[in-house]
Amino acid sequence: MRTITLQIDDSINDKFLWLLEHFSSDEIKIIDQSEYISDDEYLRSIPGMVESIQAARLEPIERGKTLEELE
Repeated sequence: MRTITLQIDDSINDKFLWLLEHFSSDEIKIIDQSEYISDDEYLRSIPGMVESIQAARLEPIERGKTLEELE
């Protein structure tokens, strides 16, 4: 079985769901339905995330870690 993530325009959402309802639950299962938000919107929705990113920008590059130094 495969899992596919789709972004469906609001103008066809009802038609698309109507189509899916014509398959048996053994053939297709709707696992999740949510409104699409961009990565930027998602990050901005997390309390304190914007401030954390802004603070990290001010840190000197020398304080950063290389990929090899990360566990």
